[in-house]
Formats: sequence, C-alpha cells, structure tokens
Amino acid sequence: MAVLLYSNPTKDPKLTVTKRAARLLHGLAVELLALPELQSDLGKMPVRFLPQAEAFATADQVLTVGGDGTLLQAAPFCLKAGKPVLGVNLGRTGFLATCEVNELPEKLARLAAGNFSVVSRTLLTARTSDGQWQKIAMNDVVVFGTSRLHPSDFTVYCDGVAVSRFRGDGLIAATPTGSTAYSFSAGGPILDAEAPVMVLTPICAHGVRNAPIVFSAGRTLRILVEEQNRSTATVCADSQAPCLLTPGAAIEIRTAPQKLGLIEFSREEQFRAIETKLMRR
Repeated sequence: MAVLLYSNPTKDPKLTVTKRAARLLHGLAVELLALPELQSDLGKMPVRFLPQAEAFATADQVLTVGGDGTLLQAAPFCLKAGKPVLGVNLGRTGFLATCEVNELPEKLARLAAGNFSVVSRTLLTARTSDGQWQKIAMNDVVVFGTSRLHPSDFTVYCDGVAVSRFRGDGLIAATPTGSTAYSFSAGGPILDAEAPVMVLTPICAHGVRNAPIVFSAGRTLRILVEEQNRSTATVCADSQAPCLLTPGAAIEIRTAPQKLGLIEFSREEQFRAIETKLMRR
C-alpha cells in the first residue's frame, strides 16, 4: 500500500502533524509518497518524492493534512487519478477532513489494514455559455455580483424552463456535500450527503419569497446574468479559479458524471459532524 501525503504548510507549520502521520504509517509498513515541494521539511523521513501526476497515479490513497480547503485543493487531482482521499482536520470545522489529530493512531491503523469504506460524493460541473471556462466543484458553484454598491439580477432556468428571477448578492449551487458549507450559512437546507439532488440558495436576496430550491441531480441549471446589471458578475467553483461574467452572460451547472471517493470509518460520521460541528457550536 502507498499513501500520498498532501499537506498545507500554512495549517501545519513545520509539517509537525504530517511527520507524525508519516511515522505512524511507516510503522505500519505503508509506503509514503509526497510532492517535491515538501522535500525540504520531509527529506529525513522515509518518503519517496514524485512529480504531482506520478504521485497521485502511484498512490493507493491520498491523505490530506490541513482542513476542508486542503482536501478541496487535492480533490481534482484525486478525481483525475481515481484515488480516494482521507483528510486530517487542522481547520475550524472539518466536514470533509474527518480525521482529527487525536484520532490519527486509530484511523491510520485502520487505513493500513484496509478496514475502511469509500463513499462516493456527487460533484457539480459548471461551464460558461461560451465554453471558455469549465470547472468541477465538490462543494459549490457560486455566482455573485462583483460590485457591492447595488444588488444584481439573475434569472434561473431549469432544463430550459424559467424558474425564477433573483435580485441580491448572488446564488449558490451546492452539492449535498456542500450543503453544510456556504449554502448553509446563506440559509440553505442541510442535505443528506447521499441524496441525488443539488440545492440553489440565494445570497442576501432582495425579496421575501426567494427561498432555496432543491433540484433533482438530473437537471441542468442555467443562471443568466441579466443585461441591465450595472456591473459584471463572478463565478467560482469551490472558491477557486474565478471567472468574470459580463451582463448577458450565463453559466450552466449540472451534476458531473464522475464522483469523488471519500474514505470513512463509520456510517455515522456525516450525522455526527452535523450534530457536533454545526448544532453545538
């Protein structure tokens, strides 16, 4: 078994937690891989350093050390290589990075023994109407007005049929996984991570009837930035790689054909996270 260590030095200064994970995994006869940029900190550890594409292709599993943001950064590479990922949480919440630091000995031992399951998480794919920008999101695709001086107008279509017109700061299209992130903060519902749906949540809507809408995963959404808007809008996937949308431009969002594998050790983890990390904060 080979595990790729994918770390965020900002969250893990001097890679203290990463080194601890490396020592535990090495003691369990697991081969360790890492990217070359970590060699200055991990050079004395029993780690093989490989270029990014080769490292993800060689690994059996990927271990991210940081937080949910670190896992989201690694997700496109895991997806391309078809490798499952386990996140060690050094962030504030950790809905995706489900291994806490104090759980490292137990969960890494189970990882090395193959005593885990891989759950498939739904992703979204988004593309601009001109095809110049296309991204995959694990959490959400967000369209928002670039100016904060006045609200923006958006029209939403579902499978070509007009659904509603929204005025406000923007809209969030979230996966069930992402329903506990930005969408939840904007008033959206918590969805079962295995539900075949996506949710569209307005951001600071300028109207009392603009409630979140849950759509079947088989639908195609089109969000039009209306012509009369006085400024551009921005679209981003998982808070990365933003793209400007001029008035009159549109973004299409649908469920991606591929899914990302997350490593879990208990069927209770999703609901335990909701209870302990959202309800009791």
